[in-house]
Amino acid sequence: MENKSTGDLLENLKSSKNIGQYFKENKTYLIHETLAQILNRLIEEKGLNKSAVLKRGEINDIYGYQLFSGNRNPSRDKLFCLCSGMQLSLVETQQIFKTAGFAPLYPKNKRDCILILGIEKNLTVCEINEMLFDNQEETLK
Repeated sequence: MENKSTGDLLENLKSSKNIGQYFKENKTYLIHETLAQILNRLIEEKGLNKSAVLKRGEINDIYGYQLFSGNRNPSRDKLFCLCSGMQLSLVETQQIFKTAGFAPLYPKNKRDCILILGIEKNLTVCEINEMLFDNQEETLK
Protein backbone atom coordinates (compact mmCIF):
# COMPACT_ATOMS: atom_id res chain seq x y z
CA MET A 1 0.00 0.00 0.00
CA GLU A 2 1.30 3.44 -0.90
CA ASN A 3 1.77 6.06 1.78
CA LYS A 4 -0.18 9.27 1.16
CA SER A 5 1.25 12.60 2.19
CA THR A 6 -0.85 15.23 3.92
CA GLY A 7 -0.84 17.16 0.65
CA ASP A 8 -2.16 14.13 -1.25
CA LEU A 9 -4.90 13.66 1.35
CA LEU A 10 -5.88 17.33 1.09
CA GLU A 11 -6.12 17.08 -2.70
CA ASN A 12 -8.23 13.91 -2.40
CA LEU A 13 -10.50 15.66 0.11
CA LYS A 14 -10.96 18.76 -2.05
CA SER A 15 -11.81 16.68 -5.12
CA SER A 16 -14.07 14.25 -3.25
CA LYS A 17 -17.77 14.42 -4.03
CA ASN A 18 -18.74 12.44 -0.93
CA ILE A 19 -17.12 12.72 2.51
CA GLY A 20 -18.16 9.18 3.42
CA GLN A 21 -16.35 7.81 0.40
CA TYR A 22 -13.27 9.90 1.27
CA PHE A 23 -13.27 8.45 4.80
CA LYS A 24 -13.65 4.93 3.45
CA GLU A 25 -10.83 5.31 0.91
CA ASN A 26 -8.44 6.97 3.37
CA LYS A 27 -9.32 5.38 6.72
CA THR A 28 -5.80 4.01 7.23
CA TYR A 29 -4.36 7.54 6.99
CA LEU A 30 -6.74 9.23 9.43
CA ILE A 31 -5.98 9.68 13.13
CA HIS A 32 -7.98 7.20 15.18
CA GLU A 33 -6.44 7.73 18.63
CA THR A 34 -7.06 10.45 21.18
CA LEU A 35 -4.12 12.42 22.51
CA ALA A 36 -4.26 10.45 25.78
CA GLN A 37 -4.20 7.14 23.86
CA ILE A 38 -1.19 8.27 21.83
CA LEU A 39 0.69 9.42 24.93
CA ASN A 40 -0.03 6.15 26.75
CA ARG A 41 1.00 4.11 23.70
CA LEU A 42 4.29 6.00 23.46
CA ILE A 43 4.94 5.51 27.19
CA GLU A 44 4.43 1.77 26.73
CA GLU A 45 6.40 1.48 23.47
CA LYS A 46 9.36 3.34 24.93
CA GLY A 47 9.21 1.50 28.26
CA LEU A 48 8.90 4.74 30.20
CA ASN A 49 7.60 5.33 33.71
CA LYS A 50 4.84 7.97 33.90
CA SER A 51 6.06 9.32 37.22
CA ALA A 52 9.59 9.75 35.89
CA VAL A 53 8.28 11.41 32.71
CA LEU A 54 6.25 13.89 34.75
CA LYS A 55 9.21 14.65 37.01
CA ARG A 56 11.55 15.19 34.04
CA GLY A 57 8.90 17.35 32.34
CA GLU A 58 8.37 19.32 35.56
CA ILE A 59 4.64 18.58 35.51
CA ASN A 60 2.55 18.21 38.66
CA ASP A 61 1.68 14.54 39.20
CA ILE A 62 -2.08 15.05 39.59
CA TYR A 63 -2.29 17.22 36.47
CA GLY A 64 -0.03 14.83 34.55
CA TYR A 65 -2.10 11.77 35.36
CA GLN A 66 -5.20 13.69 34.27
CA LEU A 67 -3.48 14.23 30.91
CA PHE A 68 -2.71 10.53 30.57
CA SER A 69 -6.30 9.62 31.47
CA GLY A 70 -7.73 12.12 28.99
CA ASN A 71 -9.50 14.11 31.73
CA ARG A 72 -7.49 17.28 30.96
CA ASN A 73 -6.31 18.89 27.76
CA PRO A 74 -2.84 20.44 27.98
CA SER A 75 -1.77 23.84 26.77
CA ARG A 76 0.90 23.90 24.08
CA ASP A 77 3.56 24.63 26.72
CA LYS A 78 2.44 21.77 28.99
CA LEU A 79 2.35 19.40 26.04
CA PHE A 80 5.88 20.47 25.14
CA CYS A 81 7.00 19.80 28.73
CA LEU A 82 5.39 16.35 28.55
CA CYS A 83 7.12 15.60 25.23
CA SER A 84 10.39 16.78 26.75
CA GLY A 85 9.81 14.56 29.78
CA MET A 86 9.27 11.63 27.43
CA GLN A 87 12.45 12.64 25.56
CA LEU A 88 10.60 12.53 22.23
CA SER A 89 12.37 13.44 19.02
CA LEU A 90 11.48 16.60 17.12
CA VAL A 91 9.48 14.55 14.59
CA GLU A 92 7.52 12.84 17.38
CA THR A 93 6.91 16.15 19.16
CA GLN A 94 5.68 17.79 15.96
CA GLN A 95 3.28 14.90 15.35
CA ILE A 96 1.94 15.12 18.92
CA PHE A 97 1.39 18.88 18.48
CA LYS A 98 -0.50 18.36 15.23
CA THR A 99 -2.62 15.59 16.75
CA ALA A 100 -3.50 17.84 19.70
CA GLY A 101 -4.49 20.65 17.33
CA PHE A 102 -1.50 22.89 18.07
CA ALA A 103 0.77 24.54 15.57
CA PRO A 104 4.01 22.61 15.14
CA LEU A 105 7.24 24.20 16.32
CA TYR A 106 8.25 26.79 13.73
CA PRO A 107 11.92 27.58 13.09
CA LYS A 108 11.07 31.16 12.04
CA ASN A 109 9.72 31.85 15.53
CA LYS A 110 12.46 32.83 18.02
CA ARG A 111 10.82 31.07 20.98
CA ASP A 112 10.14 27.93 18.97
CA CYS A 113 13.79 27.92 17.81
CA ILE A 114 14.84 27.62 21.44
CA LEU A 115 12.34 24.81 22.03
CA ILE A 116 13.57 22.97 18.93
CA LEU A 117 17.17 23.34 20.08
CA GLY A 118 16.17 22.05 23.51
CA ILE A 119 14.75 18.91 21.94
CA GLU A 120 17.72 18.38 19.65
CA LYS A 121 20.21 18.80 22.51
CA ASN A 122 18.04 16.75 24.92
CA LEU A 123 17.91 19.61 27.43
CA THR A 124 15.77 19.52 30.54
CA VAL A 125 12.76 21.81 30.91
CA CYS A 126 14.78 23.85 33.43
CA GLU A 127 17.65 24.29 30.95
CA ILE A 128 15.21 25.26 28.20
CA ASN A 129 13.57 27.79 30.50
CA GLU A 130 16.99 29.29 31.24
CA MET A 131 17.64 29.67 27.50
CA LEU A 132 14.21 31.24 27.02
CA PHE A 133 14.77 33.67 29.89
CA ASP A 134 18.29 34.57 28.69
CA ASN A 135 16.83 35.41 25.29
CA GLN A 136 13.96 37.48 26.68
CA GLU A 137 11.35 34.92 25.67
CA GLU A 138 8.42 33.71 27.76
CA THR A 139 9.39 30.66 29.81
CA LEU A 140 7.41 27.45 29.75
CA LYS A 141 4.46 27.59 32.12
